[in-house]
Amino acid sequence: MQKGHCSYHTLQCHPDEDGFALSTAPMAVIVNPGLDRSVEVLNCLKKCKIFNRSLELCEVPTCFKRSTIIPIPKKPKITGLNDYRLVALTSVVMKLFERLVLAYLKNITGPLLDPLQFAYRANRSVDDAVNMRLHFILQYLDKSGTYVRLLFVDFSLAFNTIIPTLLQTKLTQLSVPSSICQWITSFLTDRHQLVKLGKFMSNSRTTSTGAPQGCVLSPLLFSLYTNDCTSTEPSVKLLKFADDTTVIGLIQDGDESAYRQEIEQLAAWCSCNNLELNTLKTVEMIVDFRRNTPALPPLTIMNSTVPTVESFRFLGTTISQDLKWDTHVDATIKKAQQSLYFLRQLRKFNLPQELLIQFYSAVI
Repeated sequence: MQKGHCSYHTLQCHPDEDGFALSTAPMAVIVNPGLDRSVEVLNCLKKCKIFNRSLELCEVPTCFKRSTIIPIPKKPKITGLNDYRLVALTSVVMKLFERLVLAYLKNITGPLLDPLQFAYRANRSVDDAVNMRLHFILQYLDKSGTYVRLLFVDFSLAFNTIIPTLLQTKLTQLSVPSSICQWITSFLTDRHQLVKLGKFMSNSRTTSTGAPQGCVLSPLLFSLYTNDCTSTEPSVKLLKFADDTTVIGLIQDGDESAYRQEIEQLAAWCSCNNLELNTLKTVEMIVDFRRNTPALPPLTIMNSTVPTVESFRFLGTTISQDLKWDTHVDATIKKAQQSLYFLRQLRKFNLPQELLIQFYSAVI
């Protein structure tokens, strides 16, 4: 690492009997890396010295930024490169360091995050995001002459489009110390990576854009990167769970101007922040219980007409335009039946009941 010091007193790790301890002036958080304590936290003392030195220099060692990209199919039938999820295999030691920074960032930025961002928030979960979305819809539809348009946004390679310098600016605005901002910028820039597909491996390339999928910090960094992407209209809600985004337009008497304006602003925000809206996978669903429902004009984004769907699976829950649960229940039962097949096969081997219960709880 190059020489050059910066203030790092806001974050420093030291070894203790419970593993890595994260010590800051206002807090102390114990982080358990798991995996049998990662072989006694991988010689905890030495690793702490390396991490503290890295913080002091505001720089991540090059060897810790190397990664191997493994393309994972998103669906059984592959039709193109977009059907792969690019997962980065990174250093185990670096993952330990990331966990420390993750806990620190969550503590600092938590109170400043968009209230409709549900990822990496204390006392919030996927269920809260789903329930809040349904709450907005059901509460609004109690009024006469109303309907709701929901836009389920899909970003192309969301994590891979983050611009580190722009992220650093946004972190500074969220009161993250400049030393930590510089450390994160170093973490995301000049990364050496190669792609492995089966027995074949590509040549190593250097990249300075994006946060690799598979890194501990990546989902939170993306949430912070998109924190300023919010709605300015009371009748339009923009719900986020990391890179899963839903725009909810609460329409009264057919006036969709605010909803369509917010969609235009979202597209403009994406353009300014190097994010690409995937218009092929972005879909819209309309919830309308009015009598004699008129034909509604389609939504257009960047000269592409957004397709409408009758149901959509959002964060593991299938919601239908009639707000009934039949589709979700049927999908859940089908998935459970498929998993029960494997449970029946395991029973043939006379496995202990406790092990079968563990399999049932984890898979079914």
